[in-house]
Amino acid sequence: MSISVDSISFRYGPRQALQDISFTLNRGGFHGLLGPNGAGKSTLFSLITRLNALQQGDIRIDDASIRRQPASLMRRIGVVFQQSTLDLDLTVAQNLLYHASLHGISSRDARQRIDTELQRMEMSDRAHDKVRALNGGHRRRVEIARALLHRPEILLLDEPTVGLDPQTRRSLNHHVRKLCEEENLTVLWATHLMEEINEDDSIILLHKGCLLVDDRAATLLSLSGQNTISDAFHHLTTLPQQESV
Repeated sequence: MSISVDSISFRYGPRQALQDISFTLNRGGFHGLLGPNGAGKSTLFSLITRLNALQQGDIRIDDASIRRQPASLMRRIGVVFQQSTLDLDLTVAQNLLYHASLHGISSRDARQRIDTELQRMEMSDRAHDKVRALNGGHRRRVEIARALLHRPEILLLDEPTVGLDPQTRRSLNHHVRKLCEEENLTVLWATHLMEEINEDDSIILLHKGCLLVDDRAATLLSLSGQNTISDAFHHLTTLPQQESV
């Protein structure tokens, strides 16, 4: 299973948010979607998840077009958005049960899946706590558990660690990487924090709506002549556009 983005362009009125973006994510990998604020990462997520309609180009999962089969393909995707969408006044379990019902999962199956996902996220002991009582890192874990309830093949995470402390960021990143290994899950992790990326990760680097790099993170080092991913990212995203790779 792969997800392919083919020649995507998108405008908000006169502003060009994405320009001719193409790449492919192979199954079971952790892929970093990188770029400074305003690079087009969230716009790309909104197109993949159908929050915005495609204007130009196409998105395919296993050669099936999202234009022609949006409902069936959306069932294969789980999403954690940058802004939390949990109901603070419901318990963790209630939030997850509501999500399961939207996907047509029976109550019995839903409870089994909730137990499984909360255990994997090390959140079983918080199932009956209201979300309002959770810290930011635990809320993110609940959102990841929720996104996995319908057993998607692709997990999209849009800046999932914004506002979290470094230890919590590392813990969440580690959990998601384990999902790739254990479930053969394809992950697209959008971030502007370079410490969340390993040198052997596949990356998509956007800058000003354009695709700069579609390769391993280590390629950033050779392209930029820098010693760290953070320095390479800064170097490539501060070049004049005509000098970008």
